[in-house]
Amino acid sequence: MEIECKIDNLKNHQIFLKIKRLASVFLQKNGFEEIDTPLLSPKLIPESYLEIFETKNLFNKDKQEMYLIPSPELFLKRLIVEGIGNCYFLGKSFRNNEPVEKKHSYEFTMLEFYRVNGDYFDIIEDVMEMLRFMAKKMFNKNELEYQGKKINLNTCEKITVAGAFKKYAGITDIFDHKEFFKQAKNKGYRVEGMDYTDVWSQIYGIEVEPNLGKDGLVTFIYEYPRELAAITKINELGIAERFEFYIEGVELGNCGNEGVEIEEYKGRFLKDIEIRKKLGLINYRADDEFISILDRLPKCTGIAIGMDRLAMIFANIVSISDLKLILIK
Repeated sequence: MEIECKIDNLKNHQIFLKIKRLASVFLQKNGFEEIDTPLLSPKLIPESYLEIFETKNLFNKDKQEMYLIPSPELFLKRLIVEGIGNCYFLGKSFRNNEPVEKKHSYEFTMLEFYRVNGDYFDIIEDVMEMLRFMAKKMFNKNELEYQGKKINLNTCEKITVAGAFKKYAGITDIFDHKEFFKQAKNKGYRVEGMDYTDVWSQIYGIEVEPNLGKDGLVTFIYEYPRELAAITKINELGIAERFEFYIEGVELGNCGNEGVEIEEYKGRFLKDIEIRKKLGLINYRADDEFISILDRLPKCTGIAIGMDRLAMIFANIVSISDLKLILIK
């Protein structure tokens, strides 16, 4: 690996730093407490879809393994249970499962914030207010320009996942698996030997996602199938109460209402551990206490936003590497 200094990225880097500062100013003005969480942890929430970075504490008598956090969630939710209220983390997170690309990096800056006694529609309002606040401070208007497209921040688009599949892929039923597979097969997708989430993800990535945030508005896509729930409340219709938001096809954040079905989550927790073992991923110590934390959470909702990607939009560039003064290649 090589270290490269890119002084010609200075202007973009300054925009990145200003976006970070403005996010903190906005959240603190609106009653969110900033939290400085550890970046190393002796245990993590098991997640089968991502790999992590591992090291050791040489001065621990057992030379205990430690892991760079892929998100601050395991710490913030503990603090919410203890009564800290609305809070946020703005700092580095680490994931070791994707190559460095225009929109990916193994080291990135995450903004994660939680609103107690709110739901994910409240977070939509928070996000839009924050974007307007940033744009007003940066450009003195409620508007962004990205790659020749003007993005109006005075309003936004909200579309359900089912509505987006119907509009962009012509799939009329994403919840009935039999009908979903039938329609996917008729479109030419391979379904034999595939599970639901694999086929769903193919169609979403190819036909739906590229169209999101493309009409000059920020798009919030919500109401996911429960199979795509992550750690999210499932409503009485069996639909996951979560959203993602996009600008010009770039996914910027993921939000969900808290309130999982604990018994179902226990099964998913153990399943993720087994999947990690089968895939040969790092067999880290799982955060078993996290299940009890979820069971004690008050009503709340939270969002994780990739600040590198958001700054990329504000800087009107197509690669997050153009934000960095120092590149590790």
